Amino acid sequence: MASVALDNPEARDAIERERRREVQRKWLLCAPALFVLFCAASGPLLIVLVYSFLEAGEYTGVVWRFSGEAWTNVVLQRDIFDGTISIADAHVSILWRSVRLAFLTTLVTLVFGFPTAYFIATRPPSSRNIWLFLITIPFWTNLLIRTFAILELIRNEGFVNTGLMALGLIDEPIQMLYSDFAILVGMAYVYLPLMVLPLYASMERLDFRLVEAAYDLYATPFRVLRRVIVPLAKPGIVAGSILVFIPALGAFVTPRVLGGGKKMMLGNLIELQYGAGRNWPLGAALSITLLAIVMVALIVYVRTVQRGEEART
Repeated sequence: MASVALDNPEARDAIERERRREVQRKWLLCAPALFVLFCAASGPLLIVLVYSFLEAGEYTGVVWRFSGEAWTNVVLQRDIFDGTISIADAHVSILWRSVRLAFLTTLVTLVFGFPTAYFIATRPPSSRNIWLFLITIPFWTNLLIRTFAILELIRNEGFVNTGLMALGLIDEPIQMLYSDFAILVGMAYVYLPLMVLPLYASMERLDFRLVEAAYDLYATPFRVLRRVIVPLAKPGIVAGSILVFIPALGAFVTPRVLGGGKKMMLGNLIELQYGAGRNWPLGAALSITLLAIVMVALIVYVRTVQRGEEART
């Protein structure tokens, strides 16, 4: 009967019309949610984009005159005396520090998160939930409290320095606070669960008979890791890296507390422009720049996933 209906042009047209009506019904059902998402997400972003092309107000806010100065000031600066233009060293330095620390945070969380996820995935099914429960416990605590916990550990009178001095390894406290190292440690601690959970979800589906087969073929542990486990866990690695890199790139609280205002990142610079700097257009331009970097990271993620799926098929 189906083949007869497909051979009949009128039946095919009827099926096609029904399919189109079904698609239209689905779009109509999704329309309210899409409208809310557009107004709540795209609307504010559109306002920020418009503000980035306006002039800064004398004290705060914007003047509704078109200007591209804010975008120029993202990477350039004009001398107030002779008007010469040069590279904005402070902005470029903060942008580079943000990308570098976000990348290092992703790398550190991957180094610690990969064996953690592998350990949980190889436990008996009855005990995996307990280990996952322990991984998610930090999410129960406010981000600011977790950041202050790291501050108490690495400050001059903190647990780390006190322990090292008690063991006689150092004679005076090591200055770890208010440095890139402190920010890196804080962000790695804060975002580590975001790396572990995608990795575990990927490794849980891993067929460990392939690992056993590799050992039976006299492969070394490193070769098994490189040739079997890592390729199969690649979707989790990519997803975890994106989940860590994006929030780390725009981190605000951790650099503010552990950096002490001396080691600013892009999120702190944006807040400074909207607050003490009173330069809303520049803050908006920096925000769109941050958004562009995030979009590039997401595009790389989507392309990587698509290539992985094509390779598997």
